[in-house]
Amino acid sequence: MGRTDVLIVGGGLVGCATAFHLARAGLSVLVAEAGDVNAVASGQNAGSLHFQMERRFLEQGDAVMAQAARVIRLNRRAIDEWRGLEALLGTPLGVAMNGGLMVAETPEQVDLLDRKARLEEAAGMATRLIDGGQARDRAPYLGPQVAAALWAPDEGHADPKKVTPAFAAAAVHEGARIVSHSPVRGLRKVAGGFEAQCGALHVRADRVVIAAGAWIATIGAMLNLHLPVFPLGLTMNVTERCAPFIPHLVQHVGRRLSMKQAGAGNVLIGGGWPSRLAQRADGTGFDLSRPPAPIAGSIAGNLAAATDIVPRVAGLNLVRTWTGTVAVSSDQLPVVGEVPRMRGVYVAGGGSAFTLGPTFARLLADTIVEGRDAGDLADFSPARYEHLNSFMG
Repeated sequence: MGRTDVLIVGGGLVGCATAFHLARAGLSVLVAEAGDVNAVASGQNAGSLHFQMERRFLEQGDAVMAQAARVIRLNRRAIDEWRGLEALLGTPLGVAMNGGLMVAETPEQVDLLDRKARLEEAAGMATRLIDGGQARDRAPYLGPQVAAALWAPDEGHADPKKVTPAFAAAAVHEGARIVSHSPVRGLRKVAGGFEAQCGALHVRADRVVIAAGAWIATIGAMLNLHLPVFPLGLTMNVTERCAPFIPHLVQHVGRRLSMKQAGAGNVLIGGGWPSRLAQRADGTGFDLSRPPAPIAGSIAGNLAAATDIVPRVAGLNLVRTWTGTVAVSSDQLPVVGEVPRMRGVYVAGGGSAFTLGPTFARLLADTIVEGRDAGDLADFSPARYEHLNSFMG
């Protein structure tokens, strides 16, 4: 049986970044990945760095919006994290932070932007409401129906194909071990730690970090824990390459839309349009081993929103649509920290795991290494599920 200080379940961005920080601090670390590193959400997302409050938090009314404002504290940390990431890892990651615009078309949407701006200002986030003319002065590619925009100067994007592999390579350089195609088939608490079967490896670990994205609930169940994180299928589109004309991240406050132009010239279009999760053959639930199926209406709706806001996109050919599976908690807030019901078990995921992934990893590693209070992670602790886990024995 092998032994490690920390077993990390999941070889995505959060898992590999946490491994890097822990190994750098001198702990022995094993990352067990069921497939290939960066093969699921960490490598399939569109790479947005959205630091202003996301539209999904605005869809459920003012109470949810006010609750979500707590994420802004993490977003402010994430800005600094991303600005220093290429230097930290010593490799280009496609990080471009030229600012972002969340646009509005109607008076009701402008009012929502205004209320959002006041919440963000109170939380210390540097966003500024500008009218449609000012938005087009800053971003001439925007269409005439844009009535206002909320400008966030630090937003941008990075290359999701580069970030996680860079963290994985840095973690290995620091002494971590990463094993691919090693799904966790068994995980149990034993005296003084945990035992796990990871592919062909039988491992004993002092602590376990569950960073398995859409599989967080499944891994938690092996330890008799409820970790209510749910899989969602999303759709992304990409156009042919063209000369640079969108230097910003563009989002919409009232429609599902995010857009940015990659370094190669392709325009990436997403924003939360659904795809359909695969079902198991026996009808007992979702089959997360297969990619979600695209939905024609999602593709059409996403492209319609894109061409309405940036008319020039209508002249570009769509070259690819893809789907991916992300994981969101029951209250949409991240889930990061130690599980009070079972000390030594940590969780990281549940939303915004690309933008906030490096920050989750650094804070979680600090918590594990230094044993200090959760600090900025306190609002996102899995302790909020103790009302469920108190019945789990």
